[in-house]
Amino acid sequence: EKPRVPLRQGEECDQSLIMGVAEPRERYVAEFVGTFMLVFTVGICVLLSAPLAALAIGTVLMVMVYALGSVSGGHFNPAVTLAVWYLGTADLTAADLGIYVACQMGAGLAAAGALVGWFGNPWNTTALVLGPGEGFSWWEAVLVEVIFTFLLVFTVLNCACTDGVANSKKENQFFGLAIGFSLIAGAMAGGFVSGAALNPAVAFGIDVAGSKFQFGWCLIYALSELFGAMIAAAVFMELRMHGRSDPTLPRKLAAEGIGTFILVLAVGLNVLQGVHNPGAVIGIAATLLVLVYSLGDISGGHFNPAVTTAVVACGKSTLDYGTAAMYAGVQVVCGVLAGLLYMVVAKGAFPLGPGKTYAWGAVVVAELVYTFFLCFVVLSVAVASRAPAYRDVFGLAIGFTIVVGGFAIGSISGGCLNPAVAIGIDVASAFSGGKFGASLIYVLVEVAAGALAAGAFYIVNMSGEYAKETE
Repeated sequence: EKPRVPLRQGEECDQSLIMGVAEPRERYVAEFVGTFMLVFTVGICVLLSAPLAALAIGTVLMVMVYALGSVSGGHFNPAVTLAVWYLGTADLTAADLGIYVACQMGAGLAAAGALVGWFGNPWNTTALVLGPGEGFSWWEAVLVEVIFTFLLVFTVLNCACTDGVANSKKENQFFGLAIGFSLIAGAMAGGFVSGAALNPAVAFGIDVAGSKFQFGWCLIYALSELFGAMIAAAVFMELRMHGRSDPTLPRKLAAEGIGTFILVLAVGLNVLQGVHNPGAVIGIAATLLVLVYSLGDISGGHFNPAVTTAVVACGKSTLDYGTAAMYAGVQVVCGVLAGLLYMVVAKGAFPLGPGKTYAWGAVVVAELVYTFFLCFVVLSVAVASRAPAYRDVFGLAIGFTIVVGGFAIGSISGGCLNPAVAIGIDVASAFSGGKFGASLIYVLVEVAAGALAAGAFYIVNMSGEYAKETE
């Protein structure tokens, strides 16, 4: 049996995922190697203006977490190490905290030196200058770093510091996938505002490499990222204070609110980048994937009134209609708040409605078909009695329905597939001088699609899920 250690609130976690089971020297070297690869990859992708750089950066984190997680815990980030230490794991002492952070920051410095040495003199380019993006100020960069570092650390804590999903006490295998995709989500949504370092070691390495032009932003970034990490730790402890088996209604509502807020914020920030972000759909899908893995076992991970409609209508969940109505209310309110936030941060909004050359009829068909698709997949991989068979891939399946829908109908209707997203976009557009009202059509179509998905799920599973009920 792998060692298990209590968190301060009595939760148990798999120590091998958060601390590793190797000797101290091996752990420290693992942290150095993993952090070096991460920072070096960030630097190369930035210097070469690599298309879809966020995919490479998130992927290197994912594979290094899988490669070295059993050795050191796979932190590679002082913000993650601080949160894990704060949660009170048995073996991560204050001395370990200091050495971990020293190794990570040293790796960032070494990666900066390697970039300079390999590329001859990258000091002549401003590509590696750390700081707010063009047109943005310090507070917008700080806010983005706080929010998306929160998402990254929150994902680590939920996916690697607890016992799996759906109240299962078995280990999960998706933790590295979720952690890597949380970085992809943050980089694609917030990269144009702050650069999306989300890691003091990354911020330090990039700042050193670009110090010919300026130096010092790494201090502001590091404080922002550590603050985001501590918020993640505090929220994690509150949501999981009484264990995973029976979350209270307030915690379920809080999980739905947090998830929907981050999802709609990611939608807005990705879309507002326009042609400069060809991977916007992937960024949005990554966000949903991460949130489903992180919060699915608390609230079900709906973050979408259409999904909530499908779940309650199919009759296979413990969710009642009253609770479903509260879910939908929280989702819509948090979607509106996120819409207003991305409008303020990104200094703009975008209208909801048919794309160029398309009419409302095309929008209705597009949203109906692909919201149905999303809801049907959710029911099949997360609600059905066979769902435990998909315990490691359910989030991937749900997240990638957004890849399908976004690329297929994004140019027709925007590919909302979610009333909370539609209302959030519509409200933000109205506050920016546009008209409000298009979301009402989206809401009706998407909720109807959720109900249709429940009906189709019943028909497909009459001899299995509903066999006893039909006898």
